[in-house]
Amino acid sequence: MPTPVPSSTAAGISPAPTPQGGGLLQAVLWDMDGTIVDTEPYWIAAELDLVRHHSGTWSTEQAEQLVGQALEFSAGMLQAAGVDLTVREIIDHLIREVSEQVKSEVPWRPGARELLEELRSMGVPCVLVTMSERLLAAEVASQLPDGTFVELVTGDMVGRGKPDPEAYQQAYNFLEHRITGLEKSRVVAIEDSLPGVTSALAAGVVTVAVPHFVPLPPNPHSIEWSTLQGRTVQDLESLLRAAPFAAQASR
Repeated sequence: MPTPVPSSTAAGISPAPTPQGGGLLQAVLWDMDGTIVDTEPYWIAAELDLVRHHSGTWSTEQAEQLVGQALEFSAGMLQAAGVDLTVREIIDHLIREVSEQVKSEVPWRPGARELLEELRSMGVPCVLVTMSERLLAAEVASQLPDGTFVELVTGDMVGRGKPDPEAYQQAYNFLEHRITGLEKSRVVAIEDSLPGVTSALAAGVVTVAVPHFVPLPPNPHSIEWSTLQGRTVQDLESLLRAAPFAAQASR
C-alpha cells in the first residue's frame, strides 16, 4: 500500500480549524476533477493523444469509463487500447500533460470556488479527495486562497482508489483527530462521478452528486444537484437536517 504523503504548506492548504458558529456541518470532502475543475477534457485529450501515438484505438465510450476511476484502472484500459508503456509511465505522462494544461488555464466549475470561499470564511474544514496524484492536486490547490483545504488526499496516498471507500475514510480519519465529536452524519462529500459517489457513500458520509461529464443513475442514498452555482453553506446545512440522509450517513 502506498505510504501517505505528508501535507505540504503550499498555498490553499492549512491546519484544520475548529468549525465556527455551532452549525450542523462539521466538514466538507471535495472531489476535484469534474467537481471543482472541469479537467475531464484535458484528461480525455491526453489519453487520446497517447493512444494515437502508440497506434491504438480509443472511443468516447472508453473515455467515459475512466471518469472518476483510479489512475491505475485508467492505465490498464489504455494498455488494453494499445499503449505500450508501464502503468507508472502512463500515469506520469497523463499527470504531466494535465498539470501543464491547468497551469495555463484553470477551468473552474460554476459555483465551486464561491462555495469553497464561504466554507473557508465560516471556518468549516474542507479536504480534497481525488484520484489525481499530488502533483496535479497541489497545482489546483495553489490557485485557491490559503486555508481553502486542510488536507489533500490523493490517488498516490491510497492502496485502493474510488469506488473503494479508502480515500474518503482516510480524509475522515484525518479530521477525526482534529475535530472533537466529529460525526459522519455531519460531514458532506461532493462528487460528480459514479465511482466517486459510490466511494463516498461506502465511507458513510452524506453525499451530494453534481453530475457533469457523465450522467449518473438515480440513487436513493445520495442527493443530486444540477450545479453548485448559487449553492451555499445553508444549503449544505439543510441536507443534514433531512432525516433520511442523516440516517444513511450514520450507518
